[in-house]
Amino acid sequence: MKQNLKHLFSIPAICTIAILAFAGCKQGNDSHAGHDHASSGNASAANETAGPSAYPYQTVATVGMIADIVRVVAGEHAKVKGIIGEGVDPHLYKPTTSDVKALQSADIVFYNGLMLEGKMGDVLVRVATGGKPVHAVTEAIMEQGEYVITDESEHYDPHVWMDVKGWIRAVEVVRNSLVKFDTDHSGDYEANAKGYIEKLNELDTYCRESINSIPESQRVLVTAHDAFNYMARAYGLEVRGIQGISTESEAGVKDIENLIDFLVSRKIPAVFVESSVSDKNIKALVEGAKARGHNVKIGGELFSDAMGQAGTYEGTYLGMIDHNSTTISAALGGKVPAKGWQGKLTH
Repeated sequence: MKQNLKHLFSIPAICTIAILAFAGCKQGNDSHAGHDHASSGNASAANETAGPSAYPYQTVATVGMIADIVRVVAGEHAKVKGIIGEGVDPHLYKPTTSDVKALQSADIVFYNGLMLEGKMGDVLVRVATGGKPVHAVTEAIMEQGEYVITDESEHYDPHVWMDVKGWIRAVEVVRNSLVKFDTDHSGDYEANAKGYIEKLNELDTYCRESINSIPESQRVLVTAHDAFNYMARAYGLEVRGIQGISTESEAGVKDIENLIDFLVSRKIPAVFVESSVSDKNIKALVEGAKARGHNVKIGGELFSDAMGQAGTYEGTYLGMIDHNSTTISAALGGKVPAKGWQGKLTH
């Protein structure tokens, strides 16, 4: 399977998309997956060098984490629109008419890939086949071979942004794409990306140090769905999600009972809700553990598939990850600054 997907990157992307748009391509048992991976290459490479017709040119990104990268790297040269806002689950999001118009009118488009935007796959294919530059920021990450996490059904885990080092590769994809698209300002894109990557490396160090301050036996993260596997692998956490990688999956009674058993036996002090996912299953864990004589608190709300409110520190990628690392560490017994890495947290 991985060999087949890797092969897709060697086929001229526009031809691949045209084929898949009619025939489909299976990844597991999901027909959208082929669209998603095929269109993650340089979908309209022939038009990349045309450059913008005016400034600021129009850029659209599917999710806030990507829009944030593009704003930083593009700077004053682009106007960036993010489609899926704070508190919205991208796994379930269906594009509106205005979203489709925004994608069609954009000069360049960025999306995550790895099936995060499952219900937008067909729209992205149509935009790419129209000759527009469309980029999956995970395209460079896919080329790293075993980096990408899969679940038991061999579905890719799209939540790469939870590992800061992994997300740096996304910054590099945005930088390289903008340099190719707008060569006149390539120096600006290179400089902006360099400064941002330096900040991300500092954030990565903070995440590692804050989580390492948690007593080893308590480095267990229990959340609503499996959005934190990359974070767990990068920083040494054991992670348990009630639902799977996508929130489209349903948690059964047995899943919740098994997690309650786990919480009680391991004496885990806290579980966490997510800003874009219902908290009903997490509350069921708390109540179930209490009935078994073990008090578990809700350690806080984490940002998983969406960032915080626009205009706030938590509404940036840096603030999102700072908030998550600080909240997790504090709730599980670690030692962290009250207002996080840069002293900017508002929660």
